This record gives sequence, structure tokens and C-alpha cells, in this order.
Amino acid sequence: MEEKPFWQTKSLSEMTRPEWESLCDGCAKCCLIKLEDEDTGDLEYTDIACNLLDCENCSCTDYPNRATKVPDCVELTPKNVHQLTWMPSTCAYRLLAEGKDLPWWHPLVSGEEESVHLAGVSVRGRVLLEDDVDMTDIESRIVSWPEQPLAD
Repeated sequence: MEEKPFWQTKSLSEMTRPEWESLCDGCAKCCLIKLEDEDTGDLEYTDIACNLLDCENCSCTDYPNRATKVPDCVELTPKNVHQLTWMPSTCAYRLLAEGKDLPWWHPLVSGEEESVHLAGVSVRGRVLLEDDVDMTDIESRIVSWPEQPLAD
């Protein structure tokens, strides 16, 4: 009998720190600048990323100090993941919090770190950093691809 992977047998709060960190698929969608409509609460993603993002590797260039350097950076925890409705629908943390399983392209499932990029789920090749964009025209940078559903 084959043993089930940890994300199918443990709750988010039961996971070890390494298990928790391994859930990140490396898409970097959470690093995108988002705009919220003050009246409706609707959220729009832009194609502008945090200045700490390495756009090629889709990883933070200073992960341990990100919250200090970027005060708006939200650290995901098993306690707050259920309230963070702005997390992309493809996010492993959100999927597991909603009782769903990881998709085929997630590196823990595929065994390949590149699968998230090959599946077109990551921000690789699609974004600019904050410092490289005229932020006075941020509304023109709104994009829909971060929340487009993927075919299984």
C-alpha cells in the first residue's frame, strides 16, 4: 500500500516548517501588486511585481527579510491563510485550505521545479518590477491572467 503525501494526510497547522515552505509552487503571483476597489472590495491583479522578486526564478531575493523591507508583504501562516482571499486560486496554500488537492503541475506532485513555469502558471516572462514602471498609471497595468482557470 502506497503512503499518501503529507499534504493529503496533515492539516496545514500540523505541517512542519519545511513541509509548509515546500507547498509554495514558485508561481510568484502573490508578489504581484493588486488593486482593490474601495466600494466593492473587488480585487484586480497587475503585471507589476514587488521589487524583491527575481522575475526569472520567481522567488524573493531576500526572503528572510522581506517583511522588513516590504511592509505590505504578508507572511502566510496556517492561521491566516483562510482569511487571505486575495491569494490566487491556483495557490497551494489556498487550495489545501479549501480542502482541494494540489494540481499536476505543482512541483511536489510533478517532481520538477520547472513544471509550474512549463504549465504557464507562474509570472515568469510576464511582469515588470515596481521600480521599472510608472506607478501613476497603474490602472493600465491590470491583467486577468493570474486568475484564469487552468485546464486539468
